Amino acid sequence: MSPRATDSSIELPPLLALESARATDAAGLEEEVLDLFDTFRDSLLRYVCAFGISVSDGEDLVQEVFLALFRHLRGNGGRSNLRGWLFRVAHNLALKRRAQRRREQDRFHADERAAHLVLDPVHNPEEQLTDREQRERAMAVLNALPERDRHCVHLRGSGLRYREIAQVLGISLGGVAKSLTRSIARLQRAIEG
Repeated sequence: MSPRATDSSIELPPLLALESARATDAAGLEEEVLDLFDTFRDSLLRYVCAFGISVSDGEDLVQEVFLALFRHLRGNGGRSNLRGWLFRVAHNLALKRRAQRRREQDRFHADERAAHLVLDPVHNPEEQLTDREQRERAMAVLNALPERDRHCVHLRGSGLRYREIAQVLGISLGGVAKSLTRSIARLQRAIEG
């Protein structure tokens, strides 16, 4: 046997073992990302749609977020506060997508359209009218809020803590508190009439 054949036969099993380990790690990583997808998909979709992105574009964007997460974790990226990481990536991608859509067409307000389509079959017509008027007033106030305040409200509605909101938006914790206090007071006044 030549020395070259001996060297390659010695190196082959560790390479196969390494490939097998990588395949096992990738399968475990894929399962972890899918579990996170199941957990955060809906809240991320609501958040990106709050940027005025259509639901179909939002679904594409959420898939991009989880693809970025897979790459991040495969590259041994940090695992602390993955929820905050997901929302931060979604935030950045949504800003890019919105800028792209603004150049292509007028801004589409998914929240406004949804507010007009949602009806509660339990209420009588007067209650439906009152509810719709309250929703419209709340949506008008929400859409009139400064962009940062609007994002704070949407992120808080998605279940993020103040510290996570501050991290996602790149503002101070006090700024988040002031923004939410001011925004919620305005929304309450709008709902109460």
